[in-house]
Amino acid sequence: MNMKFFYSLFFLTIVALTHSAFAQATYFTDILGKEFKQATIVQPGDYEGSVTCTIIRKTTPEKSTKAVLYVHGFNDYFFQEEMAERFLKEGYNFYAVDLRKYGRSWLAHQKFNNVRDLSEYFADIDTTLSIIHNEGNTKVLLMGHSLGGLVVSMYADANSGKERFDAVLLNSPMFALEFKSGLKKTALPLMIKRAEKHPETLIDLGLNPLYGESLHKDFHGEWSYSLGFKPLIAPPVNFGWLRAVNIGQEKLAQGLQINKPVLVLHAAKSIDEKKWSDAMFSGDAILNVSEVARQAQNIVGQYSIQSVPGGMHDLVLSRKPVREEVYSTIFNWAKRAIK
Repeated sequence: MNMKFFYSLFFLTIVALTHSAFAQATYFTDILGKEFKQATIVQPGDYEGSVTCTIIRKTTPEKSTKAVLYVHGFNDYFFQEEMAERFLKEGYNFYAVDLRKYGRSWLAHQKFNNVRDLSEYFADIDTTLSIIHNEGNTKVLLMGHSLGGLVVSMYADANSGKERFDAVLLNSPMFALEFKSGLKKTALPLMIKRAEKHPETLIDLGLNPLYGESLHKDFHGEWSYSLGFKPLIAPPVNFGWLRAVNIGQEKLAQGLQINKPVLVLHAAKSIDEKKWSDAMFSGDAILNVSEVARQAQNIVGQYSIQSVPGGMHDLVLSRKPVREEVYSTIFNWAKRAIK
């Protein structure tokens, strides 16, 4: 047998087996319980070694062919049970993915949130969408929060013309970085340049630590989640992360082509409290919402941008009256967007 032909045949066989494996998942009981299931997917290794992502699933009581895939943000993982239940009530099978190096997917040899290019996350989304379709879903809403919103937007652009989703929902997407006063203008270009040779150099973004307190039930919030997976104070990021996010935002500034309907939701105002007060419940403590709204206009396609009065950074974790409005907006839009 011609050896070149043999190696080509061997390679194609491996690809076929790999694709088949990606389209299947073996589920176990998730840490949330309550009929949530999780499946660990082994991905090709990277510069830190072995890599996994984790799919979390809960299906509707009655058979449905609609699904939503939720992609979390920075310093985050999927824990929003109420959000899942609302989608289930609307007839969507619920899926979430803990991206590589976050939450359920973090491995002991990895640094949390370590990334050199946001496209590294595309394989996790690809795999999950393959499984979603393989499990009988024909209509898919792709949803991203904060950093996940930027990743989802880039993914949608990269898959223009070959989409396996029918609409895109962005919850406070990280369309602009916020830094301590003056840092961005003076230091960002130098840090981006240094990231090319020294991606592991650490930097503190200076995100407001009161945001975590506004969420967690052990402090001022109403939500229960792992402070190991989502600490009150976000860990420092490295220059590689900074460069990856900056490149993503520059691509957005040049225009991202998204061929499916897009809904961008953000809080009506940003807040920057220095000490605890209930004002933390009234706005986005992480992003500059004016910049988010402005940059969202660089989406090329059918999009809608809406502000949410009283909304927090993660809009579905806002005070109950606000999040009821958020869900009403989402599902009214989805009925029109997903045919």
